[in-house]
Amino acid sequence: MSEPDCAFTPPARFLLVAGAFVVVVAGLKAASDLITPFLLAIFLAVLVQPPLNYLRERAFPGWASMLIVVALLVALGGGLIGLLTSSLNDFNTNLPEYQQRLRQMSSDLALWLDGVGIQISRETMNSLINPARTLGFAGDLVRGLGGVLTNAVLILLTVVFLLFEGRSLPAKLRAILPAPEVSLKSLHQMMQTINHYTLIKVNTSLLTGLLIWFWLSWLGLDFAAMWAVLAFLLNFVPTIGSVIAAVPAVLIALVKLNLQAAVLAAIGYLVVNFLVGNLIEPRVMGRGLGLSTLVVFVSLIFWGYVLGLVGMFLSVPLTMALKIAFSTNPQTQYLAILLGPGVEQSTVMLGEDQ
Repeated sequence: MSEPDCAFTPPARFLLVAGAFVVVVAGLKAASDLITPFLLAIFLAVLVQPPLNYLRERAFPGWASMLIVVALLVALGGGLIGLLTSSLNDFNTNLPEYQQRLRQMSSDLALWLDGVGIQISRETMNSLINPARTLGFAGDLVRGLGGVLTNAVLILLTVVFLLFEGRSLPAKLRAILPAPEVSLKSLHQMMQTINHYTLIKVNTSLLTGLLIWFWLSWLGLDFAAMWAVLAFLLNFVPTIGSVIAAVPAVLIALVKLNLQAAVLAAIGYLVVNFLVGNLIEPRVMGRGLGLSTLVVFVSLIFWGYVLGLVGMFLSVPLTMALKIAFSTNPQTQYLAILLGPGVEQSTVMLGEDQ
């Protein structure tokens, strides 16, 4: 008796893969509170691995190298948490004043529109310019970033354990994988790519934050340091991060100062983001992300939906890691090509990886 033919037809295979994809995405979204700290820890562990290796190569003991790296992480994380917390408390104290000022400005705008013959009811104007919703957006954004940092202890402990485990990981992979050298090569390439991207992004984001802080301080805007930190952090979010970072600062400039200051603040954001994002960053990024522009935007939406704000921050590294993983398997190389910037470039990169 012959064995039954278990091969799936292409439509059945597609439905099976699509169903599995939906189940995995639903599981990731349901477990996002557990997964996001772990992903952040992996991201930080990959980021601090080069300085840790550098200290070890300079004859520092392993425990001393780990202590220095962890101390730097604690100092940076503590500084961000302290700055955001103090600034947010002051911002919440002044929020009613800002809302009242914005409500008065919306009433003045409605009167001016009536004077030029444009009839808009006060209810419509209040729905378009809702002070509580408009200015509350800034506080919600900073609180969301602060909420991510509240898991700092868990993330830090996970980073330490990952760094300790990292030295024995290659030996474990060689023992369990059928083709360990290929897998280790892909893992090494993935870490190099993420490190390259992250190091450049940290430097350009730091430059963006410093320039924004200088410009807003010169304008005399309240909480210039908080808006600079927000610009630094949201610069990691591709495409829309810089726009989101500019909205609350421009609104506060309009409400607290005047229209001219708001326009100057918006111009400052445009100039800084153009110089850093369109001139400096592409030059130092080299061959680019290896991802198409559409894929970068779609990955931002997808990972943001699945993992929230952390997913938006990690959308590019996560997608780059998936692309490298797809390129190592002949059955999924077509997915790596689809994620890449162009057929010829992607094909060349795949050929070099093999």
